[in-house]
Amino acid sequence: MEKNLWALILGSSSGFGEAVGLELARLGYNIVGVHFDRRSGLPHVEEVVQKMKETGRQVIFFNMNASDTDKRKEVITRIQQEFAKQPGTIRVLLHSLAFGTLQSLVASDSNVSKQQMEMTADVMGHSLVYWVQDLVQNALMESGGRIYAMTSSGGSRAMPHYGPVSAAKAILESHIRQLAVELAPLGITANSIRAGVTDTPALRKIPGSDKLIEAAIARNPYKRLTTTQDVAAAIGVLAQPNTYWITGNVLGVDGGEDIVG
Repeated sequence: MEKNLWALILGSSSGFGEAVGLELARLGYNIVGVHFDRRSGLPHVEEVVQKMKETGRQVIFFNMNASDTDKRKEVITRIQQEFAKQPGTIRVLLHSLAFGTLQSLVASDSNVSKQQMEMTADVMGHSLVYWVQDLVQNALMESGGRIYAMTSSGGSRAMPHYGPVSAAKAILESHIRQLAVELAPLGITANSIRAGVTDTPALRKIPGSDKLIEAAIARNPYKRLTTTQDVAAAIGVLAQPNTYWITGNVLGVDGGEDIVG
């Protein structure tokens, strides 16, 4: 029996996760979404879920901390239950978690704390590995699987207040390289997606985001910001079976923004 295709989106309620989930649902993927929203954000989450369901696909959302071990196990168990009803496979895993500390490493008034540094690295970096371990070891992702992690140019550059997140992005890119090597024998690819500056809720949390937006528009050859739809369209193409030889990379989806000095 042919297996149903599923996508697991970490950070599914806004920004890149929302756009990619909608695009993959349109392409025929059932969606498992993990997000972390307060009550005020739940009406938007409901809108996202409804839009996905309107494509005719199955949609299961979890409002939880994606870096919590017990919560992750709950999601894995639910996926196993769904696959027991009708055979399926997680064809796409997108890691798009944007929950971290934006603070200077060394400041005269307040340094970033050890707890803040470790939390940022765990949520935005290390959590990818634990999700992949559970998917692969439980045979929920098989040959043909595609893993994508959202990084940024800040992963290799220094910016004000971005130190903890920059370190987490560097960790994320390193994990992707290692996963690409270790998962190659299983036929699973792993790539980082480096989007250009995109007007998302996560960007707006960065101090001085307005200046980042202005600079990106001026620098980008297309004289506009990257959109979440740009990234979703790219992942929709990259998730196809014939991209099996693309792995271990940092793939720029930015209209050429990063190559302009």
